[in-house]
Amino acid sequence: MTENPSISIIVPVLNEEGSLDKFYKETTKSLDEYSNWEIIFIDDGSDDESYNIMRKIADNDSRVSIIQFFKNFGKADALSEGFKKANGDIIITIDADLQDDPAEIPRLIAKIQEGWDVVSGWKKDRKDPASKRIPSKLFNLVTRILTGIKIHDFNCGLKAYRRKVVKSIDIYGGLHRYIPAIAGQKGFSITEIKVNHRPREFGETKYGGYRLFHGFFDLFTMLFTGKYFDRPLHFFGSIGLVFIFISTISEIYPIYDKIAYGIPFQKHFALIVFGAMIFGLGLWFFSIGLLGELLIKASGTSEKKIHSVYSKNQV
Repeated sequence: MTENPSISIIVPVLNEEGSLDKFYKETTKSLDEYSNWEIIFIDDGSDDESYNIMRKIADNDSRVSIIQFFKNFGKADALSEGFKKANGDIIITIDADLQDDPAEIPRLIAKIQEGWDVVSGWKKDRKDPASKRIPSKLFNLVTRILTGIKIHDFNCGLKAYRRKVVKSIDIYGGLHRYIPAIAGQKGFSITEIKVNHRPREFGETKYGGYRLFHGFFDLFTMLFTGKYFDRPLHFFGSIGLVFIFISTISEIYPIYDKIAYGIPFQKHFALIVFGAMIFGLGLWFFSIGLLGELLIKASGTSEKKIHSVYSKNQV
């Protein structure tokens, strides 16, 4: 990568009228040492003065552009549209509320220039109430275990990517939380750096407690469509094995009681019926996995893996 790469700053915005002018000034100051950069604001259905403020900024700076949504579609859709429009060698994502410090942008860029594909911010000293910090720690712990990506803060808005990363991933719903994991599934290198986090000065938080539950649903969506997309039997078969194991224990126990103590099967009637039902459920999961495998084989559907093919003898 060149010593002076082009930079794209992608900024999702939802009702941030109070912070936008200050955000623009701090961000442009952090980009002083770079000659080629752009800022892309994505107005995700704001109903305050955010869009008009962004228009004034863009009218005075040709390096600033705005994508305006008809309504609030969510952060994943905002980032997805920003990724499509971004022209930079390095793409930075950052929220407009100024809790993430724009002064950290050069450090993220420097880390990418060391050779990493994705650099995620880590709000180690997070300036949020415990009602947000504690669920977030639980969420990050579970995500780290299930994805195998060893970073501490998946949902930090401050991240840096090489261009090839954002052009090769598809995010929607709530999958913006898992971009590092999605990138990891595709073989990109990932690291993190501690970043400064500031107390909220403007506006109100856009996220409630429900986000934790939505996040876990999105986690399983990401794991299944990514890791198990080409091998559904591995996913459904694993669940089936667990149920069959439980069923086996449920059926062995009455047999043991009958042989060892002469206790009639009638005493364990409910357990025997439960075991039979669980066994049937396990077979059902296996069947779903096998059908998935057959559908993939029949349709030839597979995740795109090849970026390009080069041959010296190409005509």
